[in-house]
Amino acid sequence: MSPPVRIALLDPPGFTPPYDHALAASLAARGHEVALFTAPDLFGSARDPDGYDRRETFLPLSGRLLRGRARSRARVVVKGLDYVPSVVRSLGAVRRYAPDVVHVQWLGIPRYDVRWLARLVASFPTVLTAHDVFPRRRSNAKGWGKALGLVDRVVVHSDRAVEQLVEVGVARRRLVRILHPAFETAGEPPGEPTGRTVLFFGRLRRYKGLDVLLRAMPSVLRAVPDARLVVAGDPLEPAEPLLELSRELGLDGSVEWRLRFINEPELGELFAGAALTVLPYRQLDSSGVLATALGAGRPAVVTDVGSLGAIVSEHGAGRVVPPESPASLAEAIVELLADPAALAQAAEGARRARGALTWEASAEAHERLYAELVAERS
Repeated sequence: MSPPVRIALLDPPGFTPPYDHALAASLAARGHEVALFTAPDLFGSARDPDGYDRRETFLPLSGRLLRGRARSRARVVVKGLDYVPSVVRSLGAVRRYAPDVVHVQWLGIPRYDVRWLARLVASFPTVLTAHDVFPRRRSNAKGWGKALGLVDRVVVHSDRAVEQLVEVGVARRRLVRILHPAFETAGEPPGEPTGRTVLFFGRLRRYKGLDVLLRAMPSVLRAVPDARLVVAGDPLEPAEPLLELSRELGLDGSVEWRLRFINEPELGELFAGAALTVLPYRQLDSSGVLATALGAGRPAVVTDVGSLGAIVSEHGAGRVVPPESPASLAEAIVELLADPAALAQAAEGARRARGALTWEASAEAHERLYAELVAERS
């Protein structure tokens, strides 16, 4: 184990409370001093700190005004007014904390965030995790590129992400691959998967390909008439086109819609009732949804994007299909739903993945990275 270091974890927009918590707690369990600088959780889903300090220095006004109203139309204006004062406050708080290493998990608006990031890099060894290899908005591409060039190291979650960033000019020696661990479920993990329920879980965005899954469902239903699809998650984009597509495809009686933020107790219920999880994504590097499914011991049908296909294939935790292919998706779902032995085998693979992709291993890899950076700057 490396000597203890003082680590400032930053998630300014508060995009991934479960990941932030698990990493901070795992590092703290290894003897490091950790402070998480983040924004208030508008859904009230963040866990209590376990061995680390949580400081809600980013966007505190937005947190007070938008708590429970995360999709309010006023959110852009409120966050805009809150941005500069909260950045000034947060930079001051990080400097007073005097960390050995700063690790930034997310840049909410890279074209603006790169300015304060440069100030941190000038004072502290700094790491940036590229949970998304490239920004989804073109307006952020230039700022993201600058951020990648500023920091000492960039953490990614797949070999594919390493090659993608090397192709755009990021030096290979500055890239560190650390796999996304599986999330532990609250309470006892669900038992063996049974039934014919297919789960699509997570925030609804176009890149997640729910429309592709809906187009696959008629073929699934012809082969497995009692199959059903549960769609559970908060729509970050209008859901009406998806609802209309479902009606056009005649799926009204076969799809259950839970269009809201899913809290942890309900999440356990969803996975307990699901035979498998489907991630028909168009693009992505790593997925908290897959990490949650594997943690619950549920097989997954995924598209071969980012790290998804490699993880599922390596552990035999489900099926991998090409993106944008309703026919391939339907075939893979039917293979598992119609064959209890195949489903049980995939569930065993999910449990193997859960045992291999641990937060302890992730914390150890981060620990080595931090020690290397401290030595370089000393």
